Amino acid sequence: MAYGDFAWRTSRLWLSPLTYLLTRARVYGRERMPLEGGCVLAINHLAWVDIPVVGAQSPRNINYVTKMEMGEVLGFGSFLRWHGIILIRRGESDREAVRAMLDYARAGRAIGVFVEGTRQKETRRPGQVQPGAAMVAIQADVPVVPIAVYGTQFWKPGNFAPCSIAFGEPFRLEGLPRGGKGYREGSLEIERRINVLFDWLAGVHARGRPRDETPPL
Repeated sequence: MAYGDFAWRTSRLWLSPLTYLLTRARVYGRERMPLEGGCVLAINHLAWVDIPVVGAQSPRNINYVTKMEMGEVLGFGSFLRWHGIILIRRGESDREAVRAMLDYARAGRAIGVFVEGTRQKETRRPGQVQPGAAMVAIQADVPVVPIAVYGTQFWKPGNFAPCSIAFGEPFRLEGLPRGGKGYREGSLEIERRINVLFDWLAGVHARGRPRDETPPL
């Protein structure tokens, strides 16, 4: 399996400093990220810049899940594939992509899932969580790490709007059954935790983003 670790090591040399420079990215609760073992990173999605902001702040390499169309963009698609992304056909059953997500999680990888399935450009806040993240966490028996992104909804090239992310405590969807009911219940819990972190980040930004703040659980 192509995990993309070499590509991540190479890109961190230039992409991470560039991301810090352009977004003034700040992270809260990074120590909560499990440093080994499979996990699902459940991330809200506001803008395309969420991808490098979270990637630059993560202490681990991430195997992002993204729509198939991104992998077909000339040049850029190859760059993404090099970084070990998992391509999925959005809006339809994609057993191959689901199998890849499960294989990666069971192999100890951090799977990055933008849980709404698309950017929330109109509401500018987290939307309804789709069942994919919960499904992988339940079937692979790995923890979920909720991650909220804030500020990217205001960011545009050149305006340098500050962006922040907050890591929640990893948690397991224990006791939930495999199947639609369990995935729906798990998704509601993921959604609740992301919203708590997002609203907390909004308050942190209103206070000028002090550094010594601890996100809620």
